[in-house]
Parts: sequence; structure tokens; C-alpha cells
Amino acid sequence: MSNLNLPKAFESQMKSYLGENEFREFSEALEKEPRVSVRINRHKTETRPENSKQVPWNENGYFLEERPSFTLDPLFHAGCYYVQEASSMFISHILKTIQAPNDGIFLDLAAAPGGKSTLLSSYLGNNGFLVANEVIKSRANILKENTIKWGIGNTLVTQNDSEHFGELAGFFDLVLVDAPCSGEGMFRKDPDAMSEWSPEHVTLCTARQERIMDQAGSFVKGGGYLIYSTCTFNEKENEDMVRFIISEYDYEPVRIPLDPTWGIVETEVEIDGNSYFGYRFLPHRVEGEGLFISVLKRPDDALIHEPKRTKDFKHPYLKPVGKQEAEKLIQQLELPEYSCFYNLQDSYFWVNKDFQQHFEYLCRFLNIRYFGVELGKINNRQFIPNHELAVSILPKSGFLTVDLDLKNALDFLRKEDISLDNLPEGWVLVMYKNMPLGWLKNLGNRTNNYYPKEWRIRMR
Repeated sequence: MSNLNLPKAFESQMKSYLGENEFREFSEALEKEPRVSVRINRHKTETRPENSKQVPWNENGYFLEERPSFTLDPLFHAGCYYVQEASSMFISHILKTIQAPNDGIFLDLAAAPGGKSTLLSSYLGNNGFLVANEVIKSRANILKENTIKWGIGNTLVTQNDSEHFGELAGFFDLVLVDAPCSGEGMFRKDPDAMSEWSPEHVTLCTARQERIMDQAGSFVKGGGYLIYSTCTFNEKENEDMVRFIISEYDYEPVRIPLDPTWGIVETEVEIDGNSYFGYRFLPHRVEGEGLFISVLKRPDDALIHEPKRTKDFKHPYLKPVGKQEAEKLIQQLELPEYSCFYNLQDSYFWVNKDFQQHFEYLCRFLNIRYFGVELGKINNRQFIPNHELAVSILPKSGFLTVDLDLKNALDFLRKEDISLDNLPEGWVLVMYKNMPLGWLKNLGNRTNNYYPKEWRIRMR
């Protein structure tokens, strides 16, 4: 029998749901070490991790045999992969099943730290646009950093409460709400989640989820999709929340096919004669942590909100770059023709021109933390590149490069001075295994390390 000191009310709840025998398996699973999994960034690399096994519901996800020191792997800092819990990667299977438009506008409403956002960003690629939102400032900073490292440049990072999206009803092709919850599915990974759990906390989370979903249910356009998820097991925060959404908004059920070998439990909720489906990940049945997820479709005849065209974009901080200046930037940096640019505090930002209208419209309502790719500044007609450009997937063919060994790469990531022979003068793009890490500037008698100070690693 398990030696875990589970909260008595939680134990009673899970015994009622699973039965005595299966509860024993469940509680024993909570004492085992969680599996470590990563999702690779196909926009940067095709290399599969060594000694790994593929996550069955995500072609880019892999289980590792043991947990390495990610901090001491330069490829982690280069955004070649994201350390993500395997159950959450199921979203990839959902996107493929519903054939979500990869040229659409997606919203991840509670996005930090960025695992699900980077997955959505990868799915959209150069074709679509993502709003990744986080209301808490400190978590929004982490989301921004992970978005920059992922580097695809199709994301607007915002810091807003759900009610600030009220003017955007019917705007998004897909809305993902990974709702703040009681965290029952994280007991194995996070002991604090267990100590903080109580029936009262579940009730509090339920009220918070209802407030969020009362807003978020309206953001999906006609024919679009709402994905609701939690990392908890109880029905109050899961099936009952599906009932709440359906009581507030008109949504159609979506059923996602499962391979029986995956061990995912399908649940069914009857509402007005229709069956709505949820998918529960239990740690004794799947190689992953606790998760619940449900998919709903907005009827085709529901509101579709297209951004209104504005002749002149006016914003207190952002300034669009004129046509002639934009053409110079495209030529100088060898950027794609579908580029458009904005100035923010003298720095140039890149955005895919196909989403210029949507981006400018969104800027009217939302508090912007980051967007597209920050390229750099021009000082005395000289272009000074930013770190964000270095780790993006935008071309950087105009710059000299140097590939470092592991020791020098780690010294660079520690923001230390590194000495290299025969280094050309000027800006040099530092690489590790052909993956960009950031910039050095060789001044002849010394080199300056331009790795961001706040990101430097301290581990030895």
C-alpha cells in the first residue's frame, strides 16, 4: 500500500471515482519518479534525443531514460527543445484530429510558462498567428523568455485578464484555456500542490474557472474550437465545467479518437440529449502526469469577428516602419518579402505581413509584452543585432559565424569572456552544433559577450 500522506478528503474523492483496487494502483503510481519528456522544435532541428522513446500522441515528443542537466545543455538555451510533461502534448493529437487551420489566429489564454504556447506556435509555423497571454507579471516574463527562445516569430505575448478580451468576441479560430486549478495532477511532481490542496481550494478554483470561462467562451469565432484543460482529477473542475460552458454558450461536442494502448480515459457528459467528451490522464494508466482536456466546437453560424481596417495605425508606443525603410531592412538583413516592421523604443521588430491587420487590431485592446522578433537597432547607420534575432528562425546569412565546443559554449552562456583564435572583427553569431546561441562582438583587442545578463547560467 502507498506510504503517501494524501489529504483524507482527496483520498476519499479518488476512491469514490476509481474504486479501492484501482485507487491502490493510483496512489502507488504517485510514489514513482515522473517520466521526463521533451518536445523538439522542428523549425530548428530534426535531431531525436539519444536513448529516447517517442510520446505516442505527439510525433515531436520524446521520453528520456533519465533527467539530464538541461541547464548545462546549450541546445536547451538555443530553443531546440522544450521540457514538457507528456500528457500536455496530447494537444498536438487534438489539433491534427480537428484539422485546426494552421493559417488561423489562436489564443492561449493562460499561457505561462509556455509549453502549450510553443506547441501551438510550432503547429502554426509561418502560416498562422498566436496570442499567448498571461495575467501574472512574473509568469508573463517567463512566457516571454520561452517564446523568444522558441524563435518562430508568430506570437504576440500579452499580459491581460480574461475580461480585457471582451471586445474580441468571435475573433479567434481556436482558444485554449489551461485553467488555473487545484493541481491534483501535479502531486507527484510538486509536493507543495499536495499541501495546498483542500476541498475549499477546489471550490475556490471552480469559481475562478467559471469567471474565466464565462468570458473565454465568447472569444471563439463561428466554426472555431475551444479547448479546456486542467491538471486535476475532480469532476467539479472538469466535467462540471464543461456543463457550465454549455449552459452559457452554444457549443457542439467533439470526440477525439484514442488508441486503447495509450491508457487515456474517455469520459462522457450528457447535456440536453448530446454527449460531450473529456479525456482524463491518470498516472497509473499513462506515462505522464494528471490532466483533463475537453474539445468543443462553435456552431458555424455563430459570430465571426473580422478585424476592422484602419487607414493609419496609431499606438502610444509602437510606430510602423515606412515602406522605403522596410525595404532597406529586408535587403540588409536578407529577410523574407512577407516582412513588416515596427519601431519600439528605437528597436526594430519583425512581424509576418500576412497578419499585420490582425496584429494592429489586437494592439488596440491588449497590453503587449513582446511580439514577432526583435531585430535590433541602427546606430550611426550600423545595425546592432539583438539576442532575439540570434535565436529566431529568421535568416541570419549576412553575419559571420563561429561554432563553439561545449566548454566555450557554456562560458558564453555564463556571459564570460571567451578567447578564440582567428576570430573576424565585428559582429559574430556564436553557434553550438550549428545552432545559434547569441552574439559576440570582436573589437580586435577584446571581445564583448552580448548574451542577455538576466538569462546567464550560474551552474558549473
